[in-house]
Amino acid sequence: MLEFRHLRTIVALRDTGSLVEAAERVHLTQSALSHQVKDLEDRIGCPLFYRKTRPVQFTRAGQRILALAEQILPQMRLAERDIARLAGGEHGRLHMAIECHNCFQWLMPTIDRFRDHWPEVEVDIPSGHSFDPLPALAREQLDLVITADPQPLPNLHYAPLFRYEGLLAIAKQHRLAKHAWVTPQDLQEETLITYPVEHARLDVFTRFLNPAGIHPQEVRTAELTIMMMQLVASERGVCALPNWALTEYLERDYVKALPLGEGGLWNTLYAAVRDDQRHLAWMEDFLRTARETSFAVLSGIKPAD
Repeated sequence: MLEFRHLRTIVALRDTGSLVEAAERVHLTQSALSHQVKDLEDRIGCPLFYRKTRPVQFTRAGQRILALAEQILPQMRLAERDIARLAGGEHGRLHMAIECHNCFQWLMPTIDRFRDHWPEVEVDIPSGHSFDPLPALAREQLDLVITADPQPLPNLHYAPLFRYEGLLAIAKQHRLAKHAWVTPQDLQEETLITYPVEHARLDVFTRFLNPAGIHPQEVRTAELTIMMMQLVASERGVCALPNWALTEYLERDYVKALPLGEGGLWNTLYAAVRDDQRHLAWMEDFLRTARETSFAVLSGIKPAD
């Protein structure tokens, strides 16, 4: 009666809270997901969740199937890992670089989970390197790069992890606070606070300001997100960050955030790997673990296309 696809769907509904986002998570159209849910409800003879609730509220039957999914799906993942290790190829090296100052929020729990299941794989994030990560990956100096800026280098594969929205953080009393969104022209007289990286690697420049021919009045840098938020809250500048990096500050009502442009500015985060390593069992498991962990710990992200 129950199938694995039903268990994955019920977990996606729990994690996302809506049919639309759950459909994206399991790579179905909303219509196909609704049909699958209706089919399961017809099989068991009762509804899984209460309609027109947001987030999804499960019935007792839905809660029971969710509990089953929480037991079965992790066991399936563990069995898949064990079989892959028994088949060989469990040894390896995973040296990575991160072109993203705020990625450690989801990357560190990903690494912790991965190490538990693949202790034979040497995992490291080398520090102090002076080379560009993606060319270094192509030269086999690295094994994986987290990036939102793919480059057309030979023999590299970009595995999409998730989509995120860039937001502009401003003080609650800022002159733009009552706007629904910001335009590039709104930043002409602002101090823009960024991480200390090249402007060519920041979406706010490459995809928002530069196409409009706009430059902020001043640019200053800060190493840490919390330092950036303190500067923003005290009206000493504004900053553009991924939506997940702002979640805790928005929940604490510390700052306000606005979309960049009327339609918002969305980008995709990738894990870049070499073609010759992308199908290794432990590499596939790391990428799967990264996606699962990011959706478990981050708010506001969406499945990549």
